[in-house]
Amino acid sequence: MMRRIHNILLALLTSVIIAGADVPVFADEYLTVTAVGDIMTGSLFPGTVLPPNDGQGMFDPVQKYLSAEDIVFANLEGVFLDEGISRKCRYSAPGRCFAFRMPERYAIFLKKAGFNAVGIANNHTFDFGHQGLNTTIRLLKDNGVQPVGGDYQAGFSRNGKKIIILGFSYSDPSPHSYSILDLQAAAQRIKDAKKANDIVIVSFHGGAEGRGALHIYNTREIFLGQKRGNVISFARTAVDSGADLVIGHGPHVLRAMELYRNKLIMYSLGNFLTYGMFNIKEENGVSAIVRARLSLSSGDFIDGDFIPVRLLNKGIPEPDPAAIELVNRLIRDDLPASGIEIIPVKDSNIAKISIKKKN
Repeated sequence: MMRRIHNILLALLTSVIIAGADVPVFADEYLTVTAVGDIMTGSLFPGTVLPPNDGQGMFDPVQKYLSAEDIVFANLEGVFLDEGISRKCRYSAPGRCFAFRMPERYAIFLKKAGFNAVGIANNHTFDFGHQGLNTTIRLLKDNGVQPVGGDYQAGFSRNGKKIIILGFSYSDPSPHSYSILDLQAAAQRIKDAKKANDIVIVSFHGGAEGRGALHIYNTREIFLGQKRGNVISFARTAVDSGADLVIGHGPHVLRAMELYRNKLIMYSLGNFLTYGMFNIKEENGVSAIVRARLSLSSGDFIDGDFIPVRLLNKGIPEPDPAAIELVNRLIRDDLPASGIEIIPVKDSNIAKISIKKKN
């Protein structure tokens, strides 16, 4: 009811042309997509490292920004599984292998926080084999959260328009991940999705990791001997093939954003809630919630909100303004022709993602 009242008032008050659009865009004509980066809510492996109160309230400091209007998306960095040993760690020295399994009872916290789509196309989804993957998918579905990756695609409907989310990573193609390394195959996947849907959203896990990966270049990235993809080439290919929004994650730090062919690309949203097991020092602990509004008729980016957060107390997100300056600097340095800027709002935790006016 509140959403309907809000939309009616907004339609009456904002019959103006949105910058860059040819016709007025009213409240009932846009899709809201809220996106965050990596989530890992503590782990039972190799030891038990869990948040206070057994996870209760860990999303509370940012809960009001995650209210599900249309789509609320995150990347799940690990699996939900109560028991099991990670085979990839059998021959690794202590502290040199990273595998995460969250308590199965924690899956409901994603639903309570407002998430309705979660990425499973990443390098930790298969840490505990088919058992970990299958248990995670089952628990997500049981809690009304759609898994996103490979053949697992999230579908939504808004005002008669069909929306789909596809998930890619730098891993070899598999049922839970399409690959960003094969641009031709990726482009065809997106084209096929666009034929059957009005709005196509692409999530990808790619790029190097850590503070040294803050900046992006239009070249192939290598990390720990692994091919992590050319994320600029992939994201722009995705848009060229029909994607209306591209959400990146994997580097564990924020990266620049750009407007490409009127579509918003977020190259990495960093760590969002990664309790106890991740490096959250300096830029690794700076993150954001992005709320993007897309035209339902064209899929073009209209405007958006940028809610800056910082990970504190071993990895719990709380509002903090540092991300605004960081992302604006990265945009200026890496993508000066990006077409967007983040504008702080006085006396508010919410900044605005604004389309720069063309001269």
